[in-house]
Amino acid sequence: MRIAIVGGTGPFGAALATRLRQGGYHVVLGSRDAARASASAAELGVDGATNADAVREADLVVLATKAEAVLETARELRETIGSTPVVLSVASELRFTPLGALPSDHASSLAERLQTELDAPVLAGLHSLAASTLGSDEPPDEDAFVCGDDADAKTLVLEVAEHLTAGRALDAGPLASARALEGLTAVIVNLNKRYRGHAGVRVTGLP
Repeated sequence: MRIAIVGGTGPFGAALATRLRQGGYHVVLGSRDAARASASAAELGVDGATNADAVREADLVVLATKAEAVLETARELRETIGSTPVVLSVASELRFTPLGALPSDHASSLAERLQTELDAPVLAGLHSLAASTLGSDEPPDEDAFVCGDDADAKTLVLEVAEHLTAGRALDAGPLASARALEGLTAVIVNLNKRYRGHAGVRVTGLP
């Protein structure tokens, strides 16, 4: 399976690329700057390319850019992505205030707005995973959550997510659930700041 990580030169993209490579996937790190993509990819032992070249013929496209760049990047890549690959949105829009990190006050999630920009099925997930734990020597002892409306696309992403943690990859429902998953990032940021830790999520009570 070919997995393109758009915006893959950032901390989360790099950690994700490493874990996916260890899982046996063909990973292509994407960036607007081809030289930067190649340099970062060489350090991680994966392929590097421009964002457009990375998503061509990809089975899964992970949009790992900063939240403020996700929609613009999607518009730029819409024709190249087409309708065939699955697109995974991992970003969360946060507002930072004196009270702490808050979820976006937009009526819909970033992932839902992303779906209006693309012809390919969009899923949301991995919001509770941090670059620092994902990139550690051992997979993080936590669960990964994925939501979306396309059943086949969700099956594919859940299979990939199983390789990222020591926990489980869990189906968190339809794409509308992305509002909760993106908001969960704010909760984790606040917990980490308050307790100076590296919080993750593990769900109990499931078979």
